[in-house]
Amino acid sequence: MSTTQSERLRGLLEPLVSAEQLDLEEIEVTRAGRRRVLRIIVDSEEGVELDACAELSRAISQKLDETDAMGEDEYVLEVSSPGADRPLTEHRHYVRATGRLARFRLHEGGELVARILVVDDEGIDLEVPGVKGRKPTSRRIAFDEIARARVEIEFSRKDKKEEEA
Repeated sequence: MSTTQSERLRGLLEPLVSAEQLDLEEIEVTRAGRRRVLRIIVDSEEGVELDACAELSRAISQKLDETDAMGEDEYVLEVSSPGADRPLTEHRHYVRATGRLARFRLHEGGELVARILVVDDEGIDLEVPGVKGRKPTSRRIAFDEIARARVEIEFSRKDKKEEEA
């Protein structure tokens, strides 16, 4: 998708997304055969429920029908949340992932899997799981040390609500 189209769609759709107290994370237009797919990814501090995606999808569809932002070609609209193993690219993503296990690829070439404990403006305090019965260790990394980061899916992770009960 061209930057101009991306910027135009973002300008058109961001007010609709913000009105629902959601963050517009990503806009992607891809080809699927003869059609195009317009994928809108939204998120919030509390996550996004299916009903919110459906309601937002109707509002976005109506807005796109009123404009020529997608041109005359057919397209399919998809509105969804980022998914469990989303890449962490913004400060707010790290804050939302507090308590979660994440895989970090560092600029220095190393890779690290650790639990996010605290996020501030400069970086992240982590808990690195112990290996072979050893205790976990603490580590701090600055944001500028991180080349890529992604939440790791944990099937046996306790939910915060379960821990509070």
